[in-house]
Amino acid sequence: MTVLKTKWTDTVDNTCPRNEYPRPQLVRDEWLCLNGEYEYAVTPEQSSRPARFDGKITVPFAIECLLSGVGRRIDENDRLWYRRYFTVPDSFKGKTVLLHFEAVDWQCEVWVNSVRAGGHTGGYCPFTFDITDLLIDGENELIVKVYDPTDAGWQQRGKQFHKSVGFWYTATSGIWQPVWLEAVNADYIEKIKITPDIDKKRVFLKTDIKGGGALSAKILKEGEVIFEGGVEPECEIPVEDMRLWSPEDPFLYDLELTLTNGSGSDTVKSYFGMRKYSIGKDKKGLPRIMLNNEPYFMNGLLDQGYWPDGGLTAPTDDAMIFDIEKMKGLGFNMLRKHIKTEPHRWYYHCDRLGMIVWQDMMSGGKPLNLIYAGAFPNINVHVRDNQYKMFNRDKPEWREQFKEELFEMIDSLYNFTSIACWVPFNEGWGQFDAREIGESVKKYDPTRVVDHASGWHDQGGPDFKSVHKYVFPVHLPTERRKAGRPFVLSEFGGYSRTIEGHVWNFKKSFGYIKFSNEKTLTQGYQRLFNNQIIPLIEKGLSATVYTQVSDVEFEVNGIYTYDRKILKLDASTIKAINKKMKY
Repeated sequence: MTVLKTKWTDTVDNTCPRNEYPRPQLVRDEWLCLNGEYEYAVTPEQSSRPARFDGKITVPFAIECLLSGVGRRIDENDRLWYRRYFTVPDSFKGKTVLLHFEAVDWQCEVWVNSVRAGGHTGGYCPFTFDITDLLIDGENELIVKVYDPTDAGWQQRGKQFHKSVGFWYTATSGIWQPVWLEAVNADYIEKIKITPDIDKKRVFLKTDIKGGGALSAKILKEGEVIFEGGVEPECEIPVEDMRLWSPEDPFLYDLELTLTNGSGSDTVKSYFGMRKYSIGKDKKGLPRIMLNNEPYFMNGLLDQGYWPDGGLTAPTDDAMIFDIEKMKGLGFNMLRKHIKTEPHRWYYHCDRLGMIVWQDMMSGGKPLNLIYAGAFPNINVHVRDNQYKMFNRDKPEWREQFKEELFEMIDSLYNFTSIACWVPFNEGWGQFDAREIGESVKKYDPTRVVDHASGWHDQGGPDFKSVHKYVFPVHLPTERRKAGRPFVLSEFGGYSRTIEGHVWNFKKSFGYIKFSNEKTLTQGYQRLFNNQIIPLIEKGLSATVYTQVSDVEFEVNGIYTYDRKILKLDASTIKAINKKMKY
């Protein structure tokens, strides 16, 4: 197996990697990055806090990956421990100190100076502890304990497996997104919820406040103040002469909120885009996805967000930007973030660069057997997903945990302008009650569209007839389950090319249809789009998701190699085809 590096691997600063401000939509000045070198230990399940640690690990890279400095796998019988020491800056003194984890996979407990600060279950969402009363003068000790059974458990884990093979990838255990401290006043703005409404020319704000005080808001358009004044925690603010957000013009308004009382003030900076995602009909009466009340073809790619050096964690901020900018430069306007979440900065870059996002929920449970997974869907047989045992979701607590994490993810990502679609289930993995869950998501967040069951076992829910098609020809489906749903091809393609020296495992690489060189791959890609995809657009095809941005481990069907060093087919051909991918 080749050790692959990206061009960013050797630029990573192990003393404090990924040290950009982690939360672009709620920015404060006083914070401290806690990424960098920790001690780690792996102990048996029943062991208490280790007396000795095994070595050093670089956070926020998971223990399994190259950039962690460890490269070791753990299993369901292990417990992973972290320890580091930190000193609180003088400017934090007398303030409330918050300890933030952007993501820890899967279940963790946290201690500060040997006192339990709290715990969290779920591997993909941020969480926070108030550690003010646990701090001491001088050096403080932080301990984190992690349990991650990966595919030996039932939890939401996406494509992580203990044994990487085919389209199952190396596990990500432990801390895999930034850790940081933040100083706030005793009364502070805890979170905000931003909802643009282009029809009413308003933006709705809901501000959660710890404590009390007078709240004021300021909105700026290209540096010019267009609103300034006192507001209620729940309010609507007019936005006249709107400049709408789109991939063609990803314009963002700046927002500042200030909470003031006798003890001081708390100011946070944020932003928003004025945009609307919805379902409507075109001039022919065909159901379409709409952007800003106009039919808009979403031409995207599957984006799994894996890296050969960092696993689920990009080596640097620039590496994340690379994927977005390169796909935008080739003419794509959407990425389907596939069965994982990214750090908030990734969505911020999509917001500012103009890349629409379809956001998957992470799959859990066990995959379906091959008959229900591969054979039935290709002959248009859709199994009812209230057969919980068949879908490996037979225990009620498993289903409840999925729903809890689903809505936690939506809350965490709600404010990002670029997110257009929530995707609760993919290809039947751990699927249950998809129609009801899709309708619940739609009710919870009516500002976005929903792909309730991407591929395979359609339950007639919102908002699409969503089809996956590899190898077999793509045809316009006969909509039998619910009239008025747009047809989307939410996965297809998977054309592959293996390039020695730029692949995870040359001998065991996996792809749907293989090509030997750039010329033949480009020709195959061109035939696929010209013969099967583009002719369907005028007949009702409303979005496409080609597989995929880059290779991932054994899977070699990326437009780019896994190390992001080689574009595997001709760029000018991709651009020319993408100019035709519209109404």
